[in-house]
Amino acid sequence: MTPPIVNLADLTPQPRPPEYTPPPAIAARIDAHMARIGPLLGLKGLGCSLIAVAPGKQAFPFHSHRHADELFVVLAGRGELRYGSGRHALREGDVIGCPPGAADTAHAITNTGTTELRYLAISTQPTLEVCDYPDSGKFALYDEAAPTAAGGAPQFWRFVGRDGQHLDYWDGE
Repeated sequence: MTPPIVNLADLTPQPRPPEYTPPPAIAARIDAHMARIGPLLGLKGLGCSLIAVAPGKQAFPFHSHRHADELFVVLAGRGELRYGSGRHALREGDVIGCPPGAADTAHAITNTGTTELRYLAISTQPTLEVCDYPDSGKFALYDEAAPTAAGGAPQFWRFVGRDGQHLDYWDGE
C-alpha cells in the first residue's frame, strides 16, 4: 500500500493538459502550472492541487462554484485575490475561503509579485458542479464521473454555455 503522504518539495507543477490550454491571447494573462495531489493520495471527495503562477499572471478565469467549497493556502510569493466586487492583497501564510455562491463569491488569484506565486488549492469535489463566469457571462457544467458505454471507466464531461441559449426539453426528440 502506498503511504498517504506527499511532500510538496517532491512535486513539479505541470502545464495544463492541451484540452485546457488557453489560446495565446488569453495565456498572456491567464496561465498556471499544477500538480494534482488528491489523486496521489487516493482522495475521492476532496481535491487538492499545488498551483504555481508566474508574475503578472492570473491562475484561472474569475468564477464561482454553485456547490464546491474552495480553500487556498499561500505557500510562497505575493498576489491579489479578486473576490466578488473587492480585491485583497495576498502573502505567504494567508488562508482564503471561497464558499459556494454566485457573483458575490466569484474569485480569481493573480500573481502581483516578482517571483512565482505558489499555493495549495483544496476543494470539495461534488460529482456534478456548476460554475459561473461573471466576466464572460458563461456557465459550465462539470461531471467528474460521467458514465461511458458498456461499463467502461467514468470519464470527465464538460458543457460551457451562456444564459439565453437554452433548448426546450423536447428539442430533437
